[in-house]
Order: sequence, then structure tokens, then C-alpha cells
Amino acid sequence: MTLDEQKAAARKTAFAARKLAFDASVGADGGLLSSVLAGYRGVAMSGYMPIRSEINPLDAMAEAAAHGVVGVPVIQAAGKPLLFSRWEPDCRLKEGPFGASIPEQDDFFEPELVIVPLVAFDRHGGRLGYGGGFYDRTLELLRSKRPTLGIGFAFSAQEMTNLPLESTDQPLDMIVTEAEVIEIRR
Repeated sequence: MTLDEQKAAARKTAFAARKLAFDASVGADGGLLSSVLAGYRGVAMSGYMPIRSEINPLDAMAEAAAHGVVGVPVIQAAGKPLLFSRWEPDCRLKEGPFGASIPEQDDFFEPELVIVPLVAFDRHGGRLGYGGGFYDRTLELLRSKRPTLGIGFAFSAQEMTNLPLESTDQPLDMIVTEAEVIEIRR
């Protein structure tokens, strides 16, 4: 099986696990994320606008926005890193690529902390995304300029072992689920 076929199979399994966790969710899955972000008050950060069955970070992002700049990713084009536009809980939104909402007004900045939505993760900081490489390119670019913390946010059911990873995959520094905080030691 090729690496692409392995990734496709892993994504299929992870999407099914994520959907089950999402359906069983009570909607208050961001409590641990809020407690982690409280330790980074004032640090420019980015979350994301959840789509499909992604775990929802919006409450934690709203709390963080009371203390500093929070943004959401904006896809510019295939093969390009993400940009991040300032977001506030009640800001006006418009439809962005792939069904994710983005702020109506562009106000771009570079975050020092990026909350990454996941399809799957492992306990070594490995992550599997949707396959576009957007977060890998973005984290690589941001980390080339200054230390940038990558925090994966997912349901615990999305944990996998033996993720099919490539050398270009950017590792996470921490993973937060509804049940635990996993700190990655390097």
C-alpha cells in the first residue's frame, strides 16, 4: 500500500471515530482548551471555525479574545500557507473556502500559537489533516521566523497509533482533547 493509500485509509477510520465522538458530544468539549489557553493570555493566537464534525473551540477562543488577539485561518490558494485574520466572537463573517466561515473584514497578523483542527493524532505530536498541507506549510513558515506553538485540538477518539507521516509533516507541541492535555516532549 502506498503512503497516499495509507493516509486515505487512516483518514477514513479517523473521520468515522470523530463523527461518533461528535454525535456523543454534549457541546462543552473546550474546557481543557480554555484552561490551556489561559496560560497564554496576551499571546497572538489562531483558532478555527469548526466545520463538519470537528471539535468546537469557539468558547475557548472567545475567552482568549478578551485578553489578546485571536484569529482564524484564511485559505489563499492551494499550495500556499494560511493567512490569519483577526476574529472576535461577534464579528461579521463570510463564507470561506471549504465551508469555513472567515471574518468579513481582512485584518491579517501572524500568530505565535496555532490551534490546529485534526483528523487524527498520535501521542508523539504526529497529526493527520485533510491532506492539503495547509497547516504543515504554515507552521513551517511561522516556525522559521520565531518559536510558534502548535496545539492540536481533537476528540480523544481521534487518537491513532502508527500514523502514516511524511518528513514534511509539522509536529504538534501539545494535543488537547475533551478528556486530557497531552504535552509532547522532544
